[in-house]
Amino acid sequence: MNQKVRRTHTLRGSIVPPGDKSISHRALILNSIAEGNARISNFLPAADCLSTVCCLRSLGTNIAIEKNEVTICGTGRRGFNNPGTVLDAGNSGTTIRILAGLLATQPFESVITGDDSLRSRPMGRVIHPLTLMGAEIRGEENSTKAPLIIRGGNLHGIRYQLPVASAQIKSAILLAGLSAQGNTIIEEPGPSRDHTERMLRAMGACVASEGCMINLEPIVSPLSPIDVTVPGDISSAAFWLIAGALHPDARIAILRTGTNPSRSGIIDILHAMGANLRTENERTEGNEPVADLVVESSSLRSTTIEGVTIPRIIDEIPAIAVAASVANGTTFIRNASELRVKESDRISSTVEELSKLGAQIEELPDGMIIHGVPKLKGSLCDSHNDHRLAMALGIAGLIAEGETIISGAEVVNISYPDFWETLARISLG
Repeated sequence: MNQKVRRTHTLRGSIVPPGDKSISHRALILNSIAEGNARISNFLPAADCLSTVCCLRSLGTNIAIEKNEVTICGTGRRGFNNPGTVLDAGNSGTTIRILAGLLATQPFESVITGDDSLRSRPMGRVIHPLTLMGAEIRGEENSTKAPLIIRGGNLHGIRYQLPVASAQIKSAILLAGLSAQGNTIIEEPGPSRDHTERMLRAMGACVASEGCMINLEPIVSPLSPIDVTVPGDISSAAFWLIAGALHPDARIAILRTGTNPSRSGIIDILHAMGANLRTENERTEGNEPVADLVVESSSLRSTTIEGVTIPRIIDEIPAIAVAASVANGTTFIRNASELRVKESDRISSTVEELSKLGAQIEELPDGMIIHGVPKLKGSLCDSHNDHRLAMALGIAGLIAEGETIISGAEVVNISYPDFWETLARISLG
């Protein structure tokens, strides 16, 4: 599908972003190993989360979905059935990595795989710690790629230092640690999103966090199911925050957005760049901080993004690159080599596509150097089958002169099925 985007005179409107993808995954997976029924409201029924639904159903979990409302009946940590078929995680790295931790606790052999893109992404980083805990896991390319063959059970807790800050790997280890003998201790090189820890505590698990150290005690009593109202996804909200800041005549309110400190780096970055952005109506919903965000036309300046900030904005970097492309000065993005192993090589693909629009952008091994230019010019662009890049190019098209055409635009269904409709709704004139 080709999507055409043109600059419009005005951007106006209120947007409720789709439910947070990370929290939607975790609400499903953690309630599946609780005992009893739970309801998940504002669930994100996008392709990645539906891959998790399909895998859990194959394992015997009863899940009913009506639009964005989910009812799930958990059967306990050891209540899964041998699926008797290959589990398909689709394009979802979250599904395959977190479920690997869950499957490592089960007393049967299972196989989990995904599409061509997912099978090219690194899995050694989740295989290694789970193997140290006692699981038997084999994969392709010397056990570094999917499909993964997992035989679980008889796990023991470990002390493990993550080589990179990764909420997916951390969550896999924590799920395995629930059924292990002895405590599981994880050391992170920097903070990563903490939705799993928050949810486990609410369900009765003993998870202590101090700085970048997490200590999990194996559970004795069953986890309690919890109803979850999923906040709006700040990674999806980021596109509208940047669109509103860049457009010369814009005012956009993004409502009910999750502002978890481990995820809200985009707000800090935009403030550092001089964005006219404010946070209103702050509150807590479902053990997660939530707020309304209001952004208006701004004059952005360059910044440097590196170090411990990177895990907090890793999914937003393609959109941030768009903002930096027309900001005053030179922006440096470093320590972001993790972008190389996303749905596309997001360093290479972002540089390639924004260059087509006239951005002055250079590729680094672990990031980008972006020299701000006065304006972008519309062009024919390619999504590289990457939902974040497709949406970033859509935002670029809103501020570029002329027409921008994005091929493979349907890939937004991975995380934001209504993205193009929302873009059209706020575009006036």
